[in-house]
Amino acid sequence: MEKKLWIRNGKIVLPGGVEQADIFVENGRIARIGSSGERGVGEDAPTIDADGAFVLPGLVDIHCDAIEKEVEPRPNTLFPLEMAFLQFERKLAGHGITTMYHSLSLGVGLSLRGEHLVSEMIGTIRRLSGARSMIRHRVHLRYEVSHLTGFPLAERLIREGQIDYLSLMDHAPGQGQYRRPGAFQRYVMKNQGVDAEECERIVEELQARRALIDWDKLRQLTALAREHGIAVASHDDDTPEQADRSMAYGASISEFPLNLETAAYASGKGMKICVGAPNIVRGGSHDKNLTAMEAVRAGAADIVCSDYHPASLLQSLFAMHAEGIPLHEAVRMASLEPAAALGQAASFGSIELGKHADLLVVRTIGDVPVVTDTIVEGTVVSQTRDYRI
Repeated sequence: MEKKLWIRNGKIVLPGGVEQADIFVENGRIARIGSSGERGVGEDAPTIDADGAFVLPGLVDIHCDAIEKEVEPRPNTLFPLEMAFLQFERKLAGHGITTMYHSLSLGVGLSLRGEHLVSEMIGTIRRLSGARSMIRHRVHLRYEVSHLTGFPLAERLIREGQIDYLSLMDHAPGQGQYRRPGAFQRYVMKNQGVDAEECERIVEELQARRALIDWDKLRQLTALAREHGIAVASHDDDTPEQADRSMAYGASISEFPLNLETAAYASGKGMKICVGAPNIVRGGSHDKNLTAMEAVRAGAADIVCSDYHPASLLQSLFAMHAEGIPLHEAVRMASLEPAAALGQAASFGSIELGKHADLLVVRTIGDVPVVTDTIVEGTVVSQTRDYRI
């Protein structure tokens, strides 16, 4: 049976602007974008009356490690992977994220409990992603460069098509986001539930490992990823020289550069710059690094991701709009731009004819945008009925 759907009377956020229009969906794709009130096609199709609300493309989140917190919300408190994933998926649909690149760390995060947990999480995502999924799920593998024993697993995951995006991280104390004295130790003690003595042992081990980093193997790993059509990103570039090194390893995306000089330099060299939505919503970095809105205003930011807080992604777009950024430009940063950076723009990421019908109806309560309808490939996957605005 053909799936048909009308979304009428909405303010449609298109790649180039916002216009009042109706959208007709057929067989999971956008079949028509017409003037509001158009009739004569699909008269028997179900209808969502947007009633003047915004209609956005589904959000594409290329960096979010919140799934790790769903599995381990408190240090050493693990929940079943399947339960964590399925319940988290419902939250994501409600936040308007229709394509999620789940960020799983190899060398920190869940892998501290054993690499098998990362493998199991990826397996769970792959097994439960399919015809019954509410949204589109992808895997972003974050590889800690000092994780000397992780190459075989990373290579296998790439060759088997288990990951969709690869980034290189260096979370050693004394550099990057942990360059301030004690910053790394405070983070580890809070998030891993260890005392100062155990934390110091972790620091010593990490510093010893970092001295043995095999940069040639890392270059081979990123080359393998690119051979398999997987985009590569750097993480926390803090100087133009570091950005050059990242590009030498094949990175085309710079996630969370630590200052405006580096962001502008990397952008000028053709890298896509990814900043965090929580930074925009809160008005600054919790680590006192680059304020994301500075990069946005300077034209040195292309992509916004949720980082660790999925609810911030949609909110950040309207926060940028409140700061004078045209809404369609802000929305592109969380839809078309990330899709393009990962080679998926022909399929989704914008409201255009022929693309997958990933659509959101968004209303506002004061300054807070709220998703009332989430549609993925033409199917309504989340809907809040009789929502009082």
